[in-house]
Amino acid sequence: MAAVVVLFDVVEVAGVLEKRDLLVVMPTGGGKSMCFQLPALLTPGVTIVVSPLIALMQDQVQSLCDNGIGATFLNSTVSPLEVRSRANQILRGEIKLLYVAPERLLSEQFLLFLEQIHSTIGIAGFAIDEAHCVSEWGHDFRPEYRQIVSVRSQFPDVPMVALTATATERVRQDIIEQLDLRQPIVHIASFNRQNLSYEVRPKQKKAYTELLQLVHQNPGSGIIYCLSRKKVDEITYRLQQDGISALAYHAGMSDIDRSTNQTRFIRDDVRIMVATIAFGMGINKPDVRFVIHYDLPRNLEGYYQESGRAGRDGEPARCLLLFSYGDLKTIDYLIDQKPDPNEQQIARQQLRQVVDYAEGTDCRRRIQLSYFGERFEGNCRNCDNCLQPKPLEDWTIEAQKFLSCVARCQERFGMTYIIDVLRGSKDKRILQNKHDQLSTYGIGKDRSADAWRILGRSLLHQGLVSETSDGYAVLKLNAHSWEILRKQRSVFVAVPKAKDTDDRPNSPKRQMAEQLFEHLRALRKQLADEQSVPPYVVFPDSSLRLMAQSQPQSLTDFAQISGVGSRKLDKYGPRFVKAIEEFCQQFNAQQEEQ
Repeated sequence: MAAVVVLFDVVEVAGVLEKRDLLVVMPTGGGKSMCFQLPALLTPGVTIVVSPLIALMQDQVQSLCDNGIGATFLNSTVSPLEVRSRANQILRGEIKLLYVAPERLLSEQFLLFLEQIHSTIGIAGFAIDEAHCVSEWGHDFRPEYRQIVSVRSQFPDVPMVALTATATERVRQDIIEQLDLRQPIVHIASFNRQNLSYEVRPKQKKAYTELLQLVHQNPGSGIIYCLSRKKVDEITYRLQQDGISALAYHAGMSDIDRSTNQTRFIRDDVRIMVATIAFGMGINKPDVRFVIHYDLPRNLEGYYQESGRAGRDGEPARCLLLFSYGDLKTIDYLIDQKPDPNEQQIARQQLRQVVDYAEGTDCRRRIQLSYFGERFEGNCRNCDNCLQPKPLEDWTIEAQKFLSCVARCQERFGMTYIIDVLRGSKDKRILQNKHDQLSTYGIGKDRSADAWRILGRSLLHQGLVSETSDGYAVLKLNAHSWEILRKQRSVFVAVPKAKDTDDRPNSPKRQMAEQLFEHLRALRKQLADEQSVPPYVVFPDSSLRLMAQSQPQSLTDFAQISGVGSRKLDKYGPRFVKAIEEFCQQFNAQQEEQ
């Protein structure tokens, strides 16, 4: 199905206004909602937004209503009487955006209601949020999403917008086909979140002790992801026992408990949320400062989205993965529970890609972006592999051997098979295929299997060889592969070495800024509680950091801080200036005494 790729948001909005179908792939916090909210305000009728999470619906509707925009939702939390009241509002034209879950959208009663809307005030469009859920190649496949296409056939003249934060080329094509998007405009924003730092550490035997140290070392709000509900409850309890304000979130809890815990986290009543992957989709908390994966994620798409909960305000944030081979058994068990053998095959390939990421020696950002089909030259200076670089070695000759073997095996096998041929394995399959007679058979005996695997991963991560994504991970040569084989391109591989540590203490000025930042966060929390709003509504973290660094002690200086408008200057200025002045006096007095 044909698709046009564009790069400007104005084209997206114009496309919707022209009743064009649209596919938007944009990172978490990148402004996907604007792609359907703005056209909804400029178009007659009501826009139907399909969203999989009740908490997400409520959050977005509340935000729209606070800005004077007519919006509402219909889900299981709404009483029958209130449903009728909201339906009347819609039919009177008072609502511009209606949020529903896919299950309600597909119900016979709701489809009749849609017909009534369409014949009275009109349906401006359908917006399908978290559209990757439609694809079995995605990380969060939901069968009910596949049935949304029936709504498209019932309302063929209504444009449809599909939105997701993560989708590979295969998933994008599947979304287009499964939703029957008609010659859609396709907008793919860069997946590069420059403010996020990425790190992978081996999970130690005393993993909880290490986790506790990390929580103490990283100030601000954080999310800790675990694989199982049992592990979530265990980690939450242990953190609470160690004096850390933490709450749990998983599918085994009641809707009320989950909603309460999420609200408390958003409002900074607690610092840490320990959760399964059930938590986070669409969460509106911009100031999450770190995300720790205590257990191995199931796939790179999921990891990108979960780690992407951090730093949505654009401020620096940390993403840390604790890697253990023991987690593979748990995930393998979960994969075995999938009823479809094809889904199992895809899930296992995705899991291997996570392991490749964790063990990879290339720039973490390059590995992630290459997975989504985006080229990045590396050296992001904001991941462990770039900040603590391994020495580069020229492995061009080895790369030529590797790629030549892929070619001579007719591009029909995966990495493990290619390595076995290179190292002269007597494996039954190799002998049956007569690949022991190839010129590349046994020419790599001088390197270990691990060394060849490092090279193979690096070739993939650098985009110097390709791999199919249908679950079988077959290696394919691309244009860059042939450049290497023709001696037109060199290949350098980062070779692992022992990590160095840097324990240099912070300067007094840095310590003062960090302590003042925490002091201002406490004041912000107090003011937010007085108004029953999330803390970031008072000031974002970025404004607090500027206050901590510049330490304004007059209203004139305070007004120069980014994020301080005239209204906030009048409302909060005196209390913040006083707090900064008192803190600086106390800190300086303590320094003089030492």
